[in-house]
Amino acid sequence: MPNPARSRGRRISAVQALALLLSFSLVAGIGGVLTAGLVLPGVAVANGLTGMTVTAFDDLPSEIQQQPLPEKSEILAADGTLLATFWDQNRIVVPLSEIAPIMRQAVIAVEDRRFYEHSGVDPAAMLRAAVASLAGQKQGASTLTQQYVKNVFLDAAERADDETERMRLRQEARENDGAPGIARKLREAKIAITLEKTMTKDEILEKYLNIAAFGSSVYGVESAARYFFSKSAKDVNYLEAATIAGITQSPTRWDPVGRANETPEEDAARYVDSKKRRDQVLKDMRELGYITPEEYDNGIATPVEATLNVSKLSQGCMSANETVPGAGFFCDYVTKVIANDPAFGETSRDRMNLLYKGGLTITTTIVPGEQAIADAEVKNGVPVDDPSGVSSSIVSVKPGTGEITAMAQNRIYSALKDQNPGETSVNFNTSFRYGGSGGFPPGSTYKVFTLLEWLKQGHALNETVDGTRLSYNTREFTASCYQLGSGQFPFGNSEGGKAIRQTVLDATKNSVNSAFVAMAHQMDLCAINNGAAALGVTKAGNPAEMDTQTNTPRGDVPFDAVPGNVLGSQSTSPLQMAAAYATFASNGTYCKPIAITSVINAQGESLPVPTADCQTNAIDPRYASAMNYALSNVWSGTARSVGAPPFPAAGKTGTTTYNEHNWFVGYTPLRATAVWVGYSEGTRSMSRETIAGTYYGRGSGPYGSSIAAPTWKRFMVQTLAGAENPGFASPTERELYGERVPVPSVLGQNEQQARQTLEGRGFQVAIAEQVPSAYPAGTVAEQSPTTATKGSTITLKLSAGQPQQDPGPGGLPGLPGGGPRGDNPGGPGDGRPGNG
Repeated sequence: MPNPARSRGRRISAVQALALLLSFSLVAGIGGVLTAGLVLPGVAVANGLTGMTVTAFDDLPSEIQQQPLPEKSEILAADGTLLATFWDQNRIVVPLSEIAPIMRQAVIAVEDRRFYEHSGVDPAAMLRAAVASLAGQKQGASTLTQQYVKNVFLDAAERADDETERMRLRQEARENDGAPGIARKLREAKIAITLEKTMTKDEILEKYLNIAAFGSSVYGVESAARYFFSKSAKDVNYLEAATIAGITQSPTRWDPVGRANETPEEDAARYVDSKKRRDQVLKDMRELGYITPEEYDNGIATPVEATLNVSKLSQGCMSANETVPGAGFFCDYVTKVIANDPAFGETSRDRMNLLYKGGLTITTTIVPGEQAIADAEVKNGVPVDDPSGVSSSIVSVKPGTGEITAMAQNRIYSALKDQNPGETSVNFNTSFRYGGSGGFPPGSTYKVFTLLEWLKQGHALNETVDGTRLSYNTREFTASCYQLGSGQFPFGNSEGGKAIRQTVLDATKNSVNSAFVAMAHQMDLCAINNGAAALGVTKAGNPAEMDTQTNTPRGDVPFDAVPGNVLGSQSTSPLQMAAAYATFASNGTYCKPIAITSVINAQGESLPVPTADCQTNAIDPRYASAMNYALSNVWSGTARSVGAPPFPAAGKTGTTTYNEHNWFVGYTPLRATAVWVGYSEGTRSMSRETIAGTYYGRGSGPYGSSIAAPTWKRFMVQTLAGAENPGFASPTERELYGERVPVPSVLGQNEQQARQTLEGRGFQVAIAEQVPSAYPAGTVAEQSPTTATKGSTITLKLSAGQPQQDPGPGGLPGLPGGGPRGDNPGGPGDGRPGNG
């Protein structure tokens, strides 16, 4: 910004101000520009009609702050493919050495042919312009140095935060009439003189060629050359240089490229006008000897349109769809990462200014080949125009790095206010902060966090749990971080899950709700949810909003510690789920999802980027191996209809209570991928709907295995084709079977005593049918097993009473072996514990 001028001085009229300009021009012409500033009076002038005040030459600023020019930024795929560009001004700054000499000469010829002779101002030209202004006419008089100064002031205006101030500065920088216009010329003249004392001519020319507008949406000759002729400014020929140089006098009027809404007749007229302007530049170039008469004759005989090779100007993420299928949503996610992360600036405004003005080269993690497969397969699962209106999304993460390699959905990305059917700007794969979605209930895919906590607590996969109950009172659960209310928590099983006693391994394979609720009943609900949050799975809603039912934030916090969340009733995002499952795939290493690998600024410097912050022991590798083993059985469980892929893989289906949302989250050591299917707006069952040509009647889904899992399989099989697909490490005996300990004998004890003994040692108790026994009726006659892992269920059979039988060899009927009472191990006699 310029240094402020003194605000006070004697006021004079606009005519007197014009006289001041004439005086300057005359003195400068006779004594030189450096003398001119010393002899003019220090007065202030005013335009009485507008009230705008300006200062005389001595009071005007003599310096300007030259800030780095706004440049366009580019977002690239992992292989360098251009996804999108962003700009406030479409500009690429290049050094003078990267601009063809003929390009420099064309601009000098038409704008300032005495550029290398004057000292910043051209007194003769200023005098002509002043006389013309007095007669009510406009005539250019500014040198390239003065024009550069004017553009710096325009740039400063664009940087103003306040809109009113921005408009005032724009007007001041462009003012041509009356005293304000004369003051602008004087200000530019004084600063131009200063610049010429501190900068070389080539330095000034370089800055001008980079700052000036050379089209309706193009700034600087490099961007102009790329736009109009699809080449660099260092490669333009004399005709192309003349066309570019002619535009800057009036960028909208002389731009040769028609607008989208123009008629063919308007396009033709534009070419005629542009040719007239270009031919004038060619004439000036010929007069100065920059081109030969033959080149001039050939040039004016060539239509402008015959020379154009326009590269389409595409700004924003909608253009990403054109280069990489469906990449608009990923591109939008990248912009949200930049807007939210302090690595890119102190405030959101600072960060977006960096994106739109910083000339960044942003390299991302998206792999175009994988993205194309993801986009095709998610739309094969549910077409964009499917009459059901069902939405679907897919996102894939590279385990051990957090890199997002694909992100797609069965919608077309559009940032327009008026959208066509099938278009949206909401990213279904991300949370509210990064794409506008509030997430979706993960259903049974959230059960993995109960399983993980189960293993952390020392339990094993082959432990038996009582999955017979389908209702609990809320107060039966433990939640150390949450105030649980009272009331019944009823639920059901789906996808063939049976309410029976079963191993945790079977319960996982078949996704049995009752078994997982029974597991959670033995643990702290807060520990389960905190374990999920440690792997990045939190609520995906707007963190600024509060849930009216639970009075907790809707986003970026762990799930509420209520029993319903064991079955995934609150909402998270597919990206968060994919990253969490990638932790199992990488043998316990959790990495935050990342979309950006590097950012280079306009000066070629690397900027810090958000890191994956990988935690190598986020979970114990033993638990990861056990999780992988358990989840690998999904292909013989809830996803048996899908069939296993041709490489080792694990995963989990998910279906919410009334089939509102379906999921499949699966992984290999190379990729972790989440697929979601459901209605994106509101809660609505997909039952009794025809989706992608298949009708799902009542009780027939759709389930996680219906659309989500097949989409996952199609994507993964194609993506990993030809790659070495390693398997998972084998689980240890400890995680499979637990630490086996002797079970205390409770033979001969009544049921209440036996329960107290066994539950006190950490076991659960199940009562089976009564059996004939020598033990008193109602006491424990048999127990099994005799060794078990903690938490296992010990089955007790109670005695039906002493059977009628012949006396044994010892003469005492009913006692095995016929020995004296109390000699039988564990028998009632002396009360000694038996050997089990």
